Amino acid sequence: MSTILTLPEVPGHALSIRAKAFLFHDPASLALLHHLERVARSDATVLIIGETGTGKELIARHVHKQSGRAGPFVAVNCGAFSDTLIDAELFGNEVGAYTGAVRARPGWFETANGGTLFLDEIGDLSPSLQVKLLRVLQERQVVRLGSTRPLPLDVRLVAATNVDLAEAVRAQHFRADLFYRLSVASIAVPPLRERRGDILPLAAHFVGVYGPRLNSRSVRFSPAAEDALLSYPWPGNIRELENTVHHALIVCRDEVIHDADLRLAAPMLDRVAGPATLERADVPPGRHEPARDPRFLHDEDYPRLRSVLQALLARGEPDLLRRVEAELVRTVYACSKENQVRAAKALGITRNSMRTLLKRHQLIDDAAAGLPSHGDRGDVHPGDSLRLDDAVPMGDSLHRGDVEPLSGLAS
Repeated sequence: MSTILTLPEVPGHALSIRAKAFLFHDPASLALLHHLERVARSDATVLIIGETGTGKELIARHVHKQSGRAGPFVAVNCGAFSDTLIDAELFGNEVGAYTGAVRARPGWFETANGGTLFLDEIGDLSPSLQVKLLRVLQERQVVRLGSTRPLPLDVRLVAATNVDLAEAVRAQHFRADLFYRLSVASIAVPPLRERRGDILPLAAHFVGVYGPRLNSRSVRFSPAAEDALLSYPWPGNIRELENTVHHALIVCRDEVIHDADLRLAAPMLDRVAGPATLERADVPPGRHEPARDPRFLHDEDYPRLRSVLQALLARGEPDLLRRVEAELVRTVYACSKENQVRAAKALGITRNSMRTLLKRHQLIDDAAAGLPSHGDRGDVHPGDSLRLDDAVPMGDSLHRGDVEPLSGLAS
């Protein structure tokens, strides 16, 4: 029989921004269950790593439950407070510690004394709060704002993140010593697409949760709907599955959920090669875009792209490399309004290489692949810059750093 974890029900909150159920049925989930129950028996600080919507809080609650600690489980989202507020929220304050502090108040650490404090989105903490958190973990005591008296603590800390903290450490956005202190015992929660054995049991669970509320007590999935659930990559993980099932229950007829009721579509890829990306490629010389924070580099775009690729691989899509390359080239060329210079810039290649790709995928003919004529000058817009290798005809060899032609490409 499968083990299932659920969040406590809150009246009036049918949907949640958190995953509300975690089911251990797939072999990968069962291995995770055995691992986290071993971790729970210790008092070590725990770091839970997983994508958004995978059920990290449910895992944290299970660790607390299995630990045998008598105190409360307190969950705090570090991204929900400003730096000025979270300081007082975590550590508490005395009267007059700041404007508006009219009474003394314990912080979350004190509230969780004897139990477990769960800090979600730990990667969002500011550098100054990272220092204070590290000190609390090392000294096992907390000092309220406006006080000098340390208060002893017996709190187990469980932290969670959906970003690569090791990469954040390398980028100097997260303290290395705090990272090592947090990751004494780490739990990696696999995304839903990597534990497909959980999908149908979870879907059935959500039918049981929402069906009675909609006066639907014997709803079932059609075979086509089950196939659709299993083949979809679920970039939003359990949270997305819950919302999908809830929607399907609302629109389905005759107590049967069909694949069309699921409203599933391929994850949107418009931001991977969309206008914003192309605009960044057109920054004039001498101007630089602000550096992107590595913590957010993979939050939205690349997991969606990775999910689509994994789904294609799972289906055994034939000639995958050529088809993915063709789709990328067509998308960039269309978003660039068939401007070869801008398309080349967006892909980080020379115009000569861009022409090679356009010809390979039959987006231009042999005549268009050569040097631009007077009638073709409209392809160069004000602000575009042509490099010397932009004027190399198709028959010439590619420069170092260009994309190497695949086998079978005519030179």
